[in-house]
Amino acid sequence: MKTPAATKLSDLKLDAKNDRYVLRLYVTGATSRSRQAILNLNAICSEYLKGQYDLQVIDIHQKPTLAKDEQIVAAPTLVKRLPAPMRRIIGDLSDKESVLLGLDLKRKS
Repeated sequence: MKTPAATKLSDLKLDAKNDRYVLRLYVTGATSRSRQAILNLNAICSEYLKGQYDLQVIDIHQKPTLAKDEQIVAAPTLVKRLPAPMRRIIGDLSDKESVLLGLDLKRKS
Protein backbone atom coordinates (compact mmCIF):
# COMPACT_ATOMS: atom_id res chain seq x y z
CA MET A 1 0.00 0.00 0.00
CA LYS A 2 1.41 3.35 -1.05
CA THR A 3 1.42 6.25 1.33
CA PRO A 4 0.69 9.69 -0.04
CA ALA A 5 3.71 11.91 -0.50
CA ALA A 6 4.24 14.47 2.21
CA THR A 7 3.01 17.90 1.26
CA LYS A 8 5.68 20.53 1.46
CA LEU A 9 4.90 23.81 3.12
CA SER A 10 6.08 25.56 -0.05
CA ASP A 11 3.41 23.67 -2.01
CA LEU A 12 0.71 25.15 0.24
CA LYS A 13 1.97 28.70 0.20
CA LEU A 14 0.21 30.87 -2.35
CA ASP A 15 2.24 33.31 -4.35
CA ALA A 16 0.74 36.83 -4.30
CA LYS A 17 0.64 36.80 -8.11
CA ASN A 18 -1.59 33.70 -8.02
CA ASP A 19 -4.05 34.98 -5.40
CA ARG A 20 -7.50 35.90 -6.64
CA TYR A 21 -8.36 39.53 -5.97
CA VAL A 22 -11.87 40.33 -4.73
CA LEU A 23 -12.61 44.00 -5.27
CA ARG A 24 -15.63 46.19 -4.60
CA LEU A 25 -15.86 49.66 -6.05
CA TYR A 26 -18.46 51.89 -4.40
CA VAL A 27 -19.66 54.74 -6.62
CA THR A 28 -22.39 57.39 -6.58
CA GLY A 29 -24.44 56.96 -9.70
CA ALA A 30 -23.20 57.90 -13.15
CA THR A 31 -21.15 60.90 -12.09
CA SER A 32 -17.95 61.79 -13.93
CA ARG A 33 -15.83 60.75 -10.88
CA SER A 34 -17.63 57.40 -10.74
CA ARG A 35 -17.11 56.78 -14.45
CA GLN A 36 -13.46 57.80 -14.20
CA ALA A 37 -12.88 55.49 -11.23
CA ILE A 38 -14.41 52.56 -13.14
CA LEU A 39 -12.29 53.28 -16.23
CA ASN A 40 -9.10 53.68 -14.18
CA LEU A 41 -9.71 50.50 -12.21
CA ASN A 42 -10.56 48.47 -15.30
CA ALA A 43 -7.32 49.63 -16.95
CA ILE A 44 -5.24 48.67 -13.90
CA CYS A 45 -6.95 45.29 -13.52
CA SER A 46 -6.53 44.52 -17.22
CA GLU A 47 -2.84 45.32 -17.08
CA TYR A 48 -1.86 43.83 -13.70
CA LEU A 49 -4.51 41.26 -12.73
CA LYS A 50 -5.48 39.59 -16.01
CA GLY A 51 -8.08 36.96 -15.16
CA GLN A 52 -7.19 37.01 -11.46
CA TYR A 53 -9.85 39.30 -10.08
CA ASP A 54 -13.54 39.62 -9.33
CA LEU A 55 -14.85 43.17 -9.45
CA GLN A 56 -18.22 44.29 -8.17
CA VAL A 57 -19.28 47.89 -8.84
CA ILE A 58 -21.85 49.05 -6.30
CA ASP A 59 -23.90 52.23 -6.66
CA ILE A 60 -24.46 53.45 -3.11
CA HIS A 61 -27.66 55.22 -4.19
CA GLN A 62 -29.16 51.92 -5.34
CA LYS A 63 -27.77 49.76 -2.52
CA PRO A 64 -27.23 52.01 0.51
CA THR A 65 -27.27 49.12 2.99
CA LEU A 66 -24.15 47.60 1.37
CA ALA A 67 -22.35 50.91 1.74
CA LYS A 68 -23.51 51.23 5.34
CA ASP A 69 -22.42 47.68 6.18
CA GLU A 70 -19.00 48.37 4.66
CA GLN A 71 -18.83 51.76 6.45
CA ILE A 72 -18.28 53.68 3.22
CA VAL A 73 -18.12 57.41 3.97
CA ALA A 74 -16.87 58.72 0.62
CA ALA A 75 -17.25 57.67 -2.99
CA PRO A 76 -15.71 56.44 -5.11
CA THR A 77 -14.09 53.98 -2.71
CA LEU A 78 -12.32 50.79 -3.74
CA VAL A 79 -12.28 47.98 -1.17
CA LYS A 80 -9.80 45.15 -1.66
CA ARG A 81 -11.34 42.29 0.30
CA LEU A 82 -8.91 39.58 -0.81
CA PRO A 83 -6.08 38.79 -0.65
CA ALA A 84 -5.60 39.97 2.92
CA PRO A 85 -5.10 42.50 4.32
CA MET A 86 -8.25 44.36 3.40
CA ARG A 87 -7.57 47.85 2.03
CA ARG A 88 -9.58 50.92 1.07
CA ILE A 89 -8.62 53.41 -1.59
CA ILE A 90 -10.68 56.59 -1.87
CA GLY A 91 -10.91 58.72 -4.99
CA ASP A 92 -11.16 58.33 -8.75
CA LEU A 93 -8.15 55.97 -8.78
CA SER A 94 -6.24 58.20 -11.20
CA ASP A 95 -3.04 57.97 -9.12
CA LYS A 96 -1.91 54.63 -10.53
CA GLU A 97 1.08 54.31 -8.19
CA SER A 98 -1.14 54.73 -5.10
CA VAL A 99 -3.63 52.20 -6.41
CA LEU A 100 -0.87 49.67 -7.12
CA LEU A 101 0.50 50.19 -3.60
CA GLY A 102 -2.98 49.86 -2.10
CA LEU A 103 -3.58 46.61 -3.99
CA ASP A 104 -0.18 45.31 -2.88
CA LEU A 105 0.91 45.03 -6.51
CA LYS A 106 3.88 47.30 -5.95
CA ARG A 107 6.17 47.80 -2.98
CA LYS A 108 7.17 51.17 -1.57
CA SER A 109 10.59 52.18 -2.80
